[in-house]
This record gives sequence, structure tokens and C-alpha cells, in this order.
Amino acid sequence: MSFEQFGFSPQLLEGLDAMNFKVPTPIQEQAIPEIMAGRDLIASAQTGTGKTAAFLLPILEKTLRDKPSHIDTLIIVPTRELGQQIDQQLGGFSYFIDISSMAVYGGGDGIGFEQQKKALTQGVEILIATPGKLLSHLNMGYVDMKHLRHLVLDEVDRMLDMGFIDDIQRILNYLPAYKQTLFFSATMPPKIRQLAVKLLKNPVQINISISKPAEGINQSAYLVYDTQKLNLLRHIFSDVNLKSAILFAGTKQKVKEIERELKRLGLNVGAIHSDLEQHQRDEVLLSFRNRNLTILVATDVVSRGIDVAGIELVVNYDVPADPEDYVHRIGRTARAETLGLAITLINDLDQRKFWRIEQMIDKEVTKNPLPAGFEKGPDYTPEKRIVGGNFKKKGKPHSNSPKPKHVNSAPVEVKRPFKHKS
Repeated sequence: MSFEQFGFSPQLLEGLDAMNFKVPTPIQEQAIPEIMAGRDLIASAQTGTGKTAAFLLPILEKTLRDKPSHIDTLIIVPTRELGQQIDQQLGGFSYFIDISSMAVYGGGDGIGFEQQKKALTQGVEILIATPGKLLSHLNMGYVDMKHLRHLVLDEVDRMLDMGFIDDIQRILNYLPAYKQTLFFSATMPPKIRQLAVKLLKNPVQINISISKPAEGINQSAYLVYDTQKLNLLRHIFSDVNLKSAILFAGTKQKVKEIERELKRLGLNVGAIHSDLEQHQRDEVLLSFRNRNLTILVATDVVSRGIDVAGIELVVNYDVPADPEDYVHRIGRTARAETLGLAITLINDLDQRKFWRIEQMIDKEVTKNPLPAGFEKGPDYTPEKRIVGGNFKKKGKPHSNSPKPKHVNSAPVEVKRPFKHKS
């Protein structure tokens, strides 16, 4: 299938060609016709599947045809980084189209707020916003949402995890009752389904490649004690010739420590954590995108919402508590059918977490031997962390053992009406 088959305008097709978009991904192929037809939608799709274009392209086409003179589309996102990413893609797709847009998020200065206020007062056709900053403008009374036709909630699961549900409910009070609503989420826990029942009208449901790392990711792990981790990092980064890598750590203190150690090795490294001002975080991300930085060290603030091509290596300094976060972390590499490497450092306390990850992805990850000169690390015995010892290393978990939050089969592509089970 080609993008021409969607009936897009020549200007939009020209933007797609300029961005080298040739063939629709599965989520785009299934979602675009439904959105063009005005249907509400709930889609389960990972970052990297092309979901942003899946909702931007039909919205741009409808906006181009109807030429509204007011805020026509609201896209709500959980983080500034994701908002910036969507704004950048929007700019590329609409390069040959006369459409106005604005990205509204926190972390800026007073001048930025006034610029946002001016644009919102005059009216833009497509608005991208984080919940808190959008509410700041809505509460002041100068944002007119009564003509809104499209509402997109992206990464709904992350917004609920971050506690934005009350903000979203307050935002809905400013929006018209009749509008097209689109939900995009990596996972579909009960809370999202309950919210969908309240907000969506007879929606189509689409599931794409649920919770599976890309086939091009070579996953491996080391069993180490915490005291061995920094030395192992030195070995990993001194033993390979990298152009681009991301390292995830569990806390900002660890991020700072790792950045210092890697700089001592003479490596070109930068870090992102909550102690940095927003403009400093933007500068680090820009340097990483432009390849002025080779290694980015970060907490999970960038595990979703950053889309940088050509990342060769992802290192999990700590095992993430949520298996879904593992998938999102390592999903920064092997994008668009390229190859990549993901390495996780597992200490003795994190083994049960990693076992849950292996159960979810339905794969036993290779455990590498420690390099020569290292003392032996802990044995991989996650069953000792399971109450009652009801554990099988291979195959499915015992029926009485704790199960991961999401145990998925092979990737699926399903489209069917969404119904709530009471």
C-alpha cells in the first residue's frame, strides 16, 4: 500500500516525500482510514511503530480541506519531550501546507508564556500541550475551545501513571461534547478502558505489536554486584567504537555519578535529570540528536518521547521495575528495521524484576560472562525471590507464582469495535 491510496492532497504527499515516508506502517494503514471517516479510535501501539504519523496525517488532511479559523485539534501529551517530537513531525508533514500550530508545555520563561498566550488568543488550528500548562491557559479564560473537532490523547498509559487523570478531566470540561476522540497507548490497563468508555463513542480498537522488542535488538545481560557496575561500564564503553548510545539509571544521583565516571574515561557524554533547568535539558538533547554527544545518560524521563535515529546501544544500569519500561528503554535502538544492542546490568536484588521482563517478552535473555579480571557476580536464581518457590525457569510460570503485569503472545494486528465489559 502507498500513501497515495489514502487520497491525501498533493501538498501533504509532497511533505511525506520530503520526509522520505514511502510505505505506511501497520498502525498507519489501519488507523488513517478510520480517522478520515470520523470514527473514534483506541489504539495500542508502541513508540517506533509510526503512531504519530497515524493521527497527524489524517488530521492535517482534514484541516487542509476544511480550513478552520479556530482551534480545531488538541493533542494532549504527558511530557515536554513527546510534545517537541510531535511538533517537529508536524512541521515536516505540513511544510508545504498553510496550517498554524503551537506546542504548549512547561519549563519556559515568562516571555514564552506570553508568546503562547498571544497565539492561543488569536487561535491556532492544531494545539499540542501537556495537561498542566494547558490548564494554566484555560483557567485564564482566553482560550476558545468551543469549535474543537479533534481530541488526541497520546501515551494515555503514561499520563495515568504520572497522575494526570484529574487534569485531563478538568480539561474535558472546556471542550465540546461532540468531537472525534483518539486514544493512543502502549498498554491497555483497566483504567484506560474505563476512561475510554466515558469519552469515546463506538470506537474502533486497533492493536499493533503489543509489548515486544524489535527483532533487530540483540539483548544480553550481565550478573553483577552494585560495586562492580561502574567498572563494567568502563569496560563496555572502552571496548566498542560507538557513534550513539543511551544509558538509563534509576535515580538522578546515579545519573550524575555515571556521567562523571564516563567523562573521566575521556568519553563524549552528557546527562539529563530533574536538577537541570529545562533549557539545559533541551541543549543536551539537541547535542545528542546532532551527534555532538556520543553517550546520553538519563533517567526514564526520556525513555518515551525521544526519537533519535541511529542509536546503536542502550544500557540499563538498573533493571526497570515495570517490564513495559524495559521495552520502551531498549526500543530507543533498532528503529526502522535497523540493528541495535541492549545490555542490562542485573544485581542480586533485581533478578525477580528481570525474570518478569523475560516472561513478558517470552524470551530468555543471554547472560554474558563477566570480562577477565572481574570477580564472579551473583548466580541467576530469581526463584529464590519468589514466595513459596513456585517458579519454572523455562516455559510458563507456575499457576501459583506471581505473574508479570503483561504476558503477551506474538505481535498481532487486530481491528474490531471496542466494547466495555461491565
